Amino acid sequence: MVRTALRVILDAEPDLEVVGEASTGAEAVSVVRATRPDVVLMDVRMPEIDGIRATEQILGGMAEPPRIVVVTTFENDSYVYDALRVGAAGFLLKRAAAEDLVAAVRLVARSDSLLYPAAVRGLAAEHARRAPAAAPPWAARLTEREAEVLRQVATGATNAEIAGRIGVGPATVKSHVAAVLAKLGARDRTQAVILAYESGFVRAG
Repeated sequence: MVRTALRVILDAEPDLEVVGEASTGAEAVSVVRATRPDVVLMDVRMPEIDGIRATEQILGGMAEPPRIVVVTTFENDSYVYDALRVGAAGFLLKRAAAEDLVAAVRLVARSDSLLYPAAVRGLAAEHARRAPAAAPPWAARLTEREAEVLRQVATGATNAEIAGRIGVGPATVKSHVAAVLAKLGARDRTQAVILAYESGFVRAG
């Protein structure tokens, strides 16, 4: 029923098309490899393998993997954080309104900002307090400007917002973000924020 509702909502948009569905984690991996979508909505808890393992297998087994959004009932679910750590681009609550669902898919496809940045920051900060890490080796490789951009990314700011804050053009910010992701070994902005908080490079409050 949930998948049917999602399909109806997304297929009603002229710029979106649902190319496949799956009822288990293992099936999800197979369907994604066969259809090669741009964005995947992945339930966190599924039979056979859960959404976290399915996310790992998809991201680790494809040269150009899709962006994955995990779908969950509770935003503070530890499964959500685990999914973000392995590379999910964000999460979406099952009770989200139709317009929020559509906006989330479009935002993740653009990858210009975090999906629900306050919630992502909250999860990252909470888990960082539980398991503080030593100073990250990648921090020394960041230039002063790149470090500044990473701190801005961790606030959930878009490229345009960061550009306005630090006084450069959006294209320059985009280049800095790409350099930061490469030096962190992060797949996207969400994973960069997780790494920044877990390492203590960015602290809550």
